[in-house]
Amino acid sequence: MQGNVQIKDRVRQLGPGLAAIVLGLALALLSDQFLTASNILNLLRQISINAIIACGMTLVILTGGIDLSVGSVLALSGAVLAGLASGGTPWPLALLACLALGAAVGLFNGVVITRGRVAPFVATLATMAIARGLTLVYTGGRPITGLPSALRSLGTGYVLGIPVPIIIMAVVFLLAYIMLVHMPVGRFIYAVGSNEESARFAGIPVARVTTLTYVLTGLAAALAGAILTGRLNSAQPTAGSGFELDAIAAVVVGGTSLAGGRGSVLGTVVGALIIGMLDNGLNLLGVSSFYQQVAQGVVILLAVLMDRRK
Repeated sequence: MQGNVQIKDRVRQLGPGLAAIVLGLALALLSDQFLTASNILNLLRQISINAIIACGMTLVILTGGIDLSVGSVLALSGAVLAGLASGGTPWPLALLACLALGAAVGLFNGVVITRGRVAPFVATLATMAIARGLTLVYTGGRPITGLPSALRSLGTGYVLGIPVPIIIMAVVFLLAYIMLVHMPVGRFIYAVGSNEESARFAGIPVARVTTLTYVLTGLAAALAGAILTGRLNSAQPTAGSGFELDAIAAVVVGGTSLAGGRGSVLGTVVGALIIGMLDNGLNLLGVSSFYQQVAQGVVILLAVLMDRRK
């Protein structure tokens, strides 16, 4: 009996990966351009920003929370980065300020949720509106341009023929994986998401662990904002709109439970890959972007229904 349960759990863990393989084979049969080296690199670069944000979102969702502010944090951090860099601030300091701002917004979310006892959905929804408003105030509703080449390379550069955003995505995934699998804080995150009261009785600092996940999610959003700003060579006041939904979709499709306590960052990256493959493949096939949104919604709905059955 226990062996059957373990087999079922293993199949569920492998589900997103198997789905990605099947989808990839189907798209390769339908389009001879899909498996070309240039398209694969383009696909990975396209999903890099969503995957980075989704890695942070995974930590929050594993605790049973959610963060709707990541898209606005991305925009605000990117705007500050562009404003400082174009104004003469050395780019390393501008980048540090960008990342610090993302972490600070995440800290604000965490404190409001843990100390203020505000539901994550409501707290981060409010932060989403505040950060978006501050972005519009800071930029005056206009793009900020004039970035130094070092910052542009975050979005457009290459290292040994590999786009820089792909390398950053791989590093973020590796760090998140190590934290969740090989560090005590990873076990604490799973414990908080599985049963917060039990975790508290076990001596786990629930408030600090929860706050940490929001800080890291804000940091990931700011990093993604720096990459997007570099790619566009400008900071757009409307950047990041809807990115929170894409990140949540990647987490859910990757097999992480919205109830918390179950999932993995590896599944999240695979989920981001599935969504990216779907968009990329439909583009190659000449399918309207309207239908692409429908297809993405269907995939998300199926993933949530499967999670409920689990």
